[in-house]
Amino acid sequence: MPSQTAETFRHSHVFLATDHARSERRTWWVIWICAAMMLAEILGGWLFGSLALIADGLHMSTHAGALLLAALAYRYARHHADDSRFSFGTGKLGDLAGFTSAIILAMISLFILYEAVMRFFAPVPIHFAAAIPIACVGLVVNLASAAILSGGHDHGHDHGHHHHGHHGHDHEHEHAHGMGARDNNMRAAITHVAADAAVSILVIAGLFAARGFGWLWIDPLVGIIGAVVIASWAVRLIRDTAGILLDMTPDAAMHEKLRDTIEGDGDQLADLHLWRLGPGHFGAILSVATQMPRDAAYYRLRLSHFTSLSHLTIEVQRL
Repeated sequence: MPSQTAETFRHSHVFLATDHARSERRTWWVIWICAAMMLAEILGGWLFGSLALIADGLHMSTHAGALLLAALAYRYARHHADDSRFSFGTGKLGDLAGFTSAIILAMISLFILYEAVMRFFAPVPIHFAAAIPIACVGLVVNLASAAILSGGHDHGHDHGHHHHGHHGHDHEHEHAHGMGARDNNMRAAITHVAADAAVSILVIAGLFAARGFGWLWIDPLVGIIGAVVIASWAVRLIRDTAGILLDMTPDAAMHEKLRDTIEGDGDQLADLHLWRLGPGHFGAILSVATQMPRDAAYYRLRLSHFTSLSHLTIEVQRL
């Protein structure tokens, strides 16, 4: 039997999503679209004296900034994926960017809410001829951006269970599901453009109602509804990304299946830690108590069908 060295047991610590590069490219495409729209609106507003155009251009800049944060996170994670200073790789950088982006989104919702409440007490004249076309163009841009960001990308990565034959036996391969596989950096980017698209739809409907029936109060009401919708999305994204950053168990079902796999063979699982390293990548530390002459290699083989366990540490205690 050939001698083994420490190098034999070394493995990669690159825990990025399988479509990381494609997501990065899509994000940059949308940034250029938003930047072009932003510059066109600001320049057009300055040339034609339209304050509404300038305001919408500045509003577009907030989304370009949020998308830039996502793109830079993708780029940094990719460039430093093999950096030994990151003990468990850079897979969580997307979750950090998603968390930050969600905070920005929550602040935007509070600003919209404040402006809407103020307009109930101090109504502002609405220039329908300028506002409606701008809202329509903004909606088209946001729908196109959302299509580019989400096109051909499965954010859930819900693969289900697959059966493959190995040495005459069928093994059920366990993959990361739901939040365990989701790219929260891309999710945050899509949430930004989707939130803006939803608000644009509400604004367009409100503007037509205000112009047709003279209901000026509907404009701030639409603002409040939009702020609540954005805030709810932001809170959900904050909760999910914060849980990952704090190493909460990302998949309760997999946690129990790991326990059942170990204890189903008569051993005891004394301790189990399961956390997310990146989209579709989990890390696990297990402490197994056994009366049998079994080593870590035995349990590693038992858990080999959990394909999402990208970093596994096993401690064996003799009873």
